[in-house]
Amino acid sequence: MGENAMQELTKVHQNDQRRLTAVEFQTLAQVPAAVEWFANLDNLRTRRAYQNDLEDFCGFVGLASADEFRVVTRSHVLAWRAHLEHRGLAGATIRRKLAALASLFDHLLESNAIAGGNPVHGVKRPKIESNEGKTPALGDHQAKALLEAPDEATLKGRRDRAILAVLLYHGLRREEAALLQVSDIQERRGIQHLKVHGKGGKVRYLPLHPIAAGRIHQYLESSEHHLAERKVPLFMPLRGKLTGAGITANGIYAVVTAYAKKAGIEVDGLGVHGLRATAATNALEHEADIAKVQAWLGHANISTTKIYDRRENRPEDSPTYKVKY
Repeated sequence: MGENAMQELTKVHQNDQRRLTAVEFQTLAQVPAAVEWFANLDNLRTRRAYQNDLEDFCGFVGLASADEFRVVTRSHVLAWRAHLEHRGLAGATIRRKLAALASLFDHLLESNAIAGGNPVHGVKRPKIESNEGKTPALGDHQAKALLEAPDEATLKGRRDRAILAVLLYHGLRREEAALLQVSDIQERRGIQHLKVHGKGGKVRYLPLHPIAAGRIHQYLESSEHHLAERKVPLFMPLRGKLTGAGITANGIYAVVTAYAKKAGIEVDGLGVHGLRATAATNALEHEADIAKVQAWLGHANISTTKIYDRRENRPEDSPTYKVKY
């Protein structure tokens, strides 16, 4: 497909948001190698995002049978990228969509389901807009205010104080905090650790910060649910029908946003990920090794960790303060 043909294909689809029907996509999903690829995506959210990305591509190109994977060329991918840009999608979203497609074709090649090369390779992906990332991080005074916002005199307040301490002192994702069990507080080499169940089924052990340990102990002493003989969630819901299930990831998010409002913290886009960014930024500013922070956060790639390394952008280090008259 030449450049003119690619432009025509792009024009045709700029006003055509057609996506594959469920039946059409099911036909494509019957490729054994593609089924294996989906099965290897352990994280449910990643699997859902990648499936949507693949549906997007197949719908744009018009693939309607499994055999048509074999005729996809780089020109098809270039036209799709241009279409995504025309739709005004964020650079990070386009990068993820191209990564999903590249991953699928790598697997199809390894499985001999297609011949030739990967049509996504060589297609430039949008640059990451900023080395700093868009996730907001709190200042130290804001983090302290948030940690002290819950009422220590109530069971809910004690639970929420423990949740906020776990997030701000360990940089957990909200799903990771929601999955914690009482049994995940384990002693290793004489030090209490949190056993964290991360993305892709990966487990990491984080030393439990003394302040978080104290708050968890205070909460469990009040709730006494840790005395149950069976495995129980660390953080339990306090309202509604109690089923034995722990607080949800959305419940963790609600805790953060409610106390941020109570503490008068007005930061656009602040959520659990903002507390993760705060923890990472604070650790790096206090000379933590970036490779160790990468393992601590459970990042597969250190480039993700570097987004939180804002030491070069600290106002107090600006040349502004070196100017003297």
